[in-house]
Amino acid sequence: MERVRPFIFMDCAKILKSTGKKASNLRELRTLIAEISDASLFHHVCEYFLKGHPLEYTNDFAHWAGESLEERILSEHLSNIDPFEFQTIEQLREALLACIDNYFVMFPEPRAVLPKDEFYFNETVSIVFPIELQARNLAEFLLAVKFVDPGALYYHFYEARIRHGIDDFSTWIEDAMDKQSLVIALRGIDPFMHNIEGIRQHIVEVVDKALQEDMEVIKR
Repeated sequence: MERVRPFIFMDCAKILKSTGKKASNLRELRTLIAEISDASLFHHVCEYFLKGHPLEYTNDFAHWAGESLEERILSEHLSNIDPFEFQTIEQLREALLACIDNYFVMFPEPRAVLPKDEFYFNETVSIVFPIELQARNLAEFLLAVKFVDPGALYYHFYEARIRHGIDDFSTWIEDAMDKQSLVIALRGIDPFMHNIEGIRQHIVEVVDKALQEDMEVIKR
């Protein structure tokens, strides 16, 4: 019997660094989005869900536009940008800039924020490390997902999309097991609709369902 390649869980920690840049209005934000490093852009968009912010928004720019600028239409448009649809950070940057430019056409003079409500640009240094946790079958995988740190879920479910376009969990199941229905179910979980704990719960539900179906087949 061929042995299943184990899934090796990794965790990631983020060290926050200030860039020294800040924006007090939308025009300044637009200028700085065009100039900041890829690492800073990645932090404010792709790492948003690691921060536990409200699900009403999907990135820091949308959050600031909605809460500090009170530009709700803009915040909604920015939140509709899916960073995982783009092949490069530059393409993501262009989409953000185009969104803001289109908003200027409708509202050429948006308001400025109050002092201390400016947008502060940061970036992070990522440290990825193994956590001595492996899963050799679906039962072990289910148990691990229930208790693994949020950083590991973020790394394998969100950040994996930047590395190769698909989450690591469904990739492992597709490569190591003949469970295409489970692969489809996992890839059907929308990362924008839930926080990390919500993602955990949905993964647990679909894997638990697959295990129960396997048990029913054995009983027959």
